[in-house]
Amino acid sequence: MDVLNKIQTQLKAPKSQYNKFGKYNYRSCEDILEAVKPHLAENGATLTLSDEIVQTGERYYIKTTVTLSWEGNERFAIGYAREPETKKGMDESQITGSASSYARKYALNGLFCIDDTRDADATNTHGHEPKKHETKDNPKQQTETYNRICDVIDGATNLDELKTAWKSVQAGLQRLPQEQADLVVQVKEAKKKSLS
Repeated sequence: MDVLNKIQTQLKAPKSQYNKFGKYNYRSCEDILEAVKPHLAENGATLTLSDEIVQTGERYYIKTTVTLSWEGNERFAIGYAREPETKKGMDESQITGSASSYARKYALNGLFCIDDTRDADATNTHGHEPKKHETKDNPKQQTETYNRICDVIDGATNLDELKTAWKSVQAGLQRLPQEQADLVVQVKEAKKKSLS
């Protein structure tokens, strides 16, 4: 049996992280790497990750290549993540690091056939009617919503204003995809740290 196939069928990477704002569990790049290490050792395989910054038009992307190697064989997958144009609340290294984490996660998901959609347990209502969630906006609207939310957070001049701003952006956050909502949380935390 091909080592990649063996790892794909045996790998369990639980969603051990929790997003308090979105109230959902997720798995990080680090979670996947920790879950795969025993399989690498068992199969005499190595896994390497490399990042490259590539420009497409005027936008910069992090391109991650994940390579699984064993006994002269290699299999690889590539993941991309874009650095946002706006840098509100985050310095350049945080923006690049965040994009790198997403690109690595996407590449690992692709290589190991990890489905990152919500699983049955996450969507099971256990007999209770779920809350109505607004439909996600199209990508352009999502970017505009993300920018407005970041502007509101960035406009806070003290911790009380930040708390009020955070409450005021909750509806907009529900309209963002998980990746952008996670970035907003990072922007808020960076702003909170700068105001403390």
